Amino acid sequence: MASFTSQALFISFFTFFSAFLITTNGQFSSESVITTSTKRMEKTTRLHFYFHDNVSGKNPTAVKITRPHNKSAGSFGTAYMADDPLTEKAESSSKLVGRAQGIYASASQHDAGLLMVMNFAFSEGTYNGSTLSILGRNEIFHTVREIPVVGGTGIFRFARGYALAKTVWYSIQDGNAVVEYNVSVVHY
Repeated sequence: MASFTSQALFISFFTFFSAFLITTNGQFSSESVITTSTKRMEKTTRLHFYFHDNVSGKNPTAVKITRPHNKSAGSFGTAYMADDPLTEKAESSSKLVGRAQGIYASASQHDAGLLMVMNFAFSEGTYNGSTLSILGRNEIFHTVREIPVVGGTGIFRFARGYALAKTVWYSIQDGNAVVEYNVSVVHY
């Protein structure tokens, strides 16, 4: 009886732990259940840059892709695709640090609330090739707006945090704007 119990225990033990040693390989995916015991430390990074949104002129960086069918809707439903420069300082001639690429749309029927779906693609220094993704509401006439950072790539893999946006300059005539961003993200 003791021999049977030892064998059953060995088989149970082998079956349980062998699951941790199996590696699945295929054309689509590769997976291993074994994990390393080292834990990466989370870092907090703070970024400061300026977003230049130019919807008019001979070289617009944002273009209208849809507008409401009903003129009584105002700007509700208007959407823009953007590839806006991100610079180190508020002047458009200052050093380019990346691009803001994505969509923003008027998502409110009652106030100036934009839906922002944007990637900040960085091209400078250690952040070159890394991105941060924002997704959220931007109440453009508030002095400071908070927009969630929902992810990132490269150095910012698994990022989470927030972006504070503050309009530095806005032209009512042509719709162009410069917006200051202070971004705080936690990542590995």
